[in-house]
Amino acid sequence: MKRTEIKQLLTQPYTEGSVYVAGWIRTARQSSKVGFIELNDGSQFGNLQIVYDKDLANFNEINKLGLSAAIEVWGEVVLTPEMKQPLEIRATKIEVMGDSAKDYPLQKKRHSLEYLRTQLTLRPRTNTFMAVFRVRSVLSMAIHQFFQDRGFVYVHTPILTSADAEGAGEMFQVTSLDLNDLPMTEDGRVDYSKELFGKKMGLTVSGQLAVEPFALSFSKVYTFGPTFRAENSNTVRHANEFWMIEPEISFCDLDCMMDIIEEMVKYLIDYVLEQAPQEMQFFNDRIDNSLLERLEVVRQSRFARISYTEAIELLQASGKSFEFKPVWGQEIQTEHEKYLAGEYFKQPVFVTDYPTDAKAFYMKLSDDGKTVRACDLLVPAIGEIVGGSQREDDFERLKAEMERRGMPTKEYQWYLDLRRYGSAVHSGFGLGFDRIIQYLTGIANIRDVQAYPRTPHNAEH
Repeated sequence: MKRTEIKQLLTQPYTEGSVYVAGWIRTARQSSKVGFIELNDGSQFGNLQIVYDKDLANFNEINKLGLSAAIEVWGEVVLTPEMKQPLEIRATKIEVMGDSAKDYPLQKKRHSLEYLRTQLTLRPRTNTFMAVFRVRSVLSMAIHQFFQDRGFVYVHTPILTSADAEGAGEMFQVTSLDLNDLPMTEDGRVDYSKELFGKKMGLTVSGQLAVEPFALSFSKVYTFGPTFRAENSNTVRHANEFWMIEPEISFCDLDCMMDIIEEMVKYLIDYVLEQAPQEMQFFNDRIDNSLLERLEVVRQSRFARISYTEAIELLQASGKSFEFKPVWGQEIQTEHEKYLAGEYFKQPVFVTDYPTDAKAFYMKLSDDGKTVRACDLLVPAIGEIVGGSQREDDFERLKAEMERRGMPTKEYQWYLDLRRYGSAVHSGFGLGFDRIIQYLTGIANIRDVQAYPRTPHNAEH
């Protein structure tokens, strides 16, 4: 008999008959005459109830099974419309594929998220993390669906690179050299010409610079992959390895780009609510009881837009006692972002036109000469989840800005040349994939939306 997935049983029209299922024991209630097993095979969030009694040939063996034991079940589907579950399986045969030792670390009680971080390989078996990683999978598909449906070309950008897109010097260095016998130049420096690639290399901090040339050929492109930051930051929003969605769009200015961002965020919410309704209801019930209401507000609202200067003025006039005093020219801190989106606007808000020195070198200089055509999307509870800008399309202005920042223009000549060979107005943004998952699930810590989080002093598995 072919195995039937639990999702198929519980989502298709319910019918009685013989069935064969397999999965892991999530909970079990046992007595001397009858037993009840909640079985899950990973095909969906909900469990399937298995009922067995003394007539089972190996009743005593099954009655001793521990949580997470893997079993096969043959039996009859019995409809139970008067019960919480629409049907159950009356088992005629149960075989053990793999018992679970009595010291199984995840017993039938609520474990803290901190404890579960010590059980990375087992935590996907819990309700919380089964829901998190299902949503992560669904959201990955939603990203591609959104851009593919709109004619964007997916570009695979390199993970190994010599270009620091952010110019912040936070790249992980990667080397093929023998660290115990480094080749040196006459002046005592490491001789990177002996590297496999003939130069100093690192892990990418962004795919933007590599995907941007494709926008000046295909008009609409995106890359979606891992990025890295070698910063010692121990916050609930930062990790050293994370995923980014980075589109680039030609013939599109800042306002055009913000329209795309807003459309995308609403699309992602709609998609996840439709494809993972059980998981989203779980997050609303167990993690944040305002989650679904908050997401509905986002779906129905027109995102607010204010300039950085207006944002600083609002923060200064708020009467709030911030840890970091809001000052023009300095970064807007997470506490400021949460106030603006969560308390003042109570919805997502774009903050635009940041001071030049607060942003990256490639952003379009505004007419005032002091700000750049950049934006951040701030959302309640999380803060910034999207950052983007109109790119500087003028060769002389871009070169002057790079020189002002002391950047090695020779190494970026290919990037400058894009402004010499058919330059066009174009814009792009980066969406922190892990942060949008935090936002959609209500999970506070980025470590709890990543399968194997990479944070300072934490690189298990």
